[in-house]
Amino acid sequence: MTIETLATFLGWCTVINVGLLSLVLLLTAIVNKEGFPCDLIALIFGITIEECRATHFRVFQQYRFAIAALNLVPYLAIKIMI
Repeated sequence: MTIETLATFLGWCTVINVGLLSLVLLLTAIVNKEGFPCDLIALIFGITIEECRATHFRVFQQYRFAIAALNLVPYLAIKIMI
């Protein structure tokens, strides 16, 4: 595998992950107006709705960090090297 191929791979990984994150955030914002996801999750797992919302926020933050650390930063480093 060449450096150019790796850069292309990481670039597409970043695009796909950011697109997926945006889609999930958009769907969560639309559906969350009725309170559906957290009501159901709170009922199934026996947690409060506030805990569910805090957990969703934390997961999205961790996913954003993972995208940056595992896709975007290596992509930019390789682009600087080329």
